[in-house]
Amino acid sequence: MKVALVAQRGNPRAVSLVGDVAERLRAADVEVLVDENTSAELEREAVWSGATSPPGPSPEGIAVSEVSAADLVVSVGGDGTFLFAARGAGTTPIMGVNLGEVGFLNAVSPEAAVETVLAEVGRIREEGAPRTTKLHRLAASGPDWTLPPALNEVVVQGARRGPGHGLSVEVRVDGALFSSGHADGVLLATATGSTAYNLSEDGPLVHPAVGGFVLTQMCGVEGTPSLVLEPDQTVTVRVDDTPEAVVVSDGRIREEVDPPANVTIERAAEPVYIAGPPLDFFTALGKLD
Repeated sequence: MKVALVAQRGNPRAVSLVGDVAERLRAADVEVLVDENTSAELEREAVWSGATSPPGPSPEGIAVSEVSAADLVVSVGGDGTFLFAARGAGTTPIMGVNLGEVGFLNAVSPEAAVETVLAEVGRIREEGAPRTTKLHRLAASGPDWTLPPALNEVVVQGARRGPGHGLSVEVRVDGALFSSGHADGVLLATATGSTAYNLSEDGPLVHPAVGGFVLTQMCGVEGTPSLVLEPDQTVTVRVDDTPEAVVVSDGRIREEVDPPANVTIERAAEPVYIAGPPLDFFTALGKLD
């Protein structure tokens, strides 16, 4: 049995909690893995217990891309930390511990973290898998590139935003023309990501149970309203008449494209599985105020 732990970068509280969870897991005969940054911060915060025999944390830490080797991944921090951990987790179930941010992806409070993680470990041992909720992700690709799947959103935008910038786009859904014209960009969000960048661009909130995607134009000249799509529909964004454009996955991973170019966005082959208690969507909404 292996559990991988990922702490929010630069957050001593997250590091301390990871240390507490690691100690209890090792006492339960669970092998603990941590990512490289968490390992370094554990040492710096003097939380690292330095087990001399397995099961125990890897002294040097592992790349976040390797956390998928665990049976369960635990992210301690905010939604950004969860997205970081999810990129490496693949289809390995991931549990989010919320340290006070809005936390749409983090259902577990810090006070309940240790016992909740141990409960899911027990469930894996008894039943072979933890409780999980499946969430769709988005895949963006071009003729010779593919971005890692996005749990929140994919954005196609100009190199700069604002008057005199942006880009000219043509947006098609399953081949049918939806909109065209000049805009700062085009954003396709999952239901999960509807509460993130999409919301700041005046896109609608979508309950996670809907399972669809929402297409939002960013400061479009024509003022086209957002569109909620079924998860199996494919969006194609054609970029023209602009010197530069960029495609961004979950606000972090970027691909520069040279117009004219087509960007295809569709449901990713692999979803994310959130482990542990169900997410309380409406409680998280209350923290937006």
